[in-house]
Amino acid sequence: MDKKWQTHLTAEQFQVCVNGGTEYPFSGKYNMFFEDGVYRCVCCQQVLFDSDSKFESGCGWPAFSNAVKGAINYIQDTSHNMIRTEVRCNQCDAHLGHVFDDGPQPSGTRYCINSVALEHKKRD
Repeated sequence: MDKKWQTHLTAEQFQVCVNGGTEYPFSGKYNMFFEDGVYRCVCCQQVLFDSDSKFESGCGWPAFSNAVKGAINYIQDTSHNMIRTEVRCNQCDAHLGHVFDDGPQPSGTRYCINSVALEHKKRD
């Protein structure tokens, strides 16, 4: 998988999506971006989030209250002396970010996603 993605992704996208890294907070182009459309996985183009579920969380990364049904895999992450839930694209296994239970109602969910793992596409 690594060789395929090295030719397709930037170094930062590779570090996040393949190596499970994290972009710096407040640095991503989609953090304060609220145009209508969908957000796709930068690796495989699967639709992951709809702009209707995006909200300003103040965390420094794009935040969504819901994911597209069936688009995300959830993995327990115990790194950095924390217990979190990592989210990955269910089609290509790219690391996207994490999900937390401190989001807005009615879902109560906050998907905290790296901008470099996403590609926005305007709604047709």
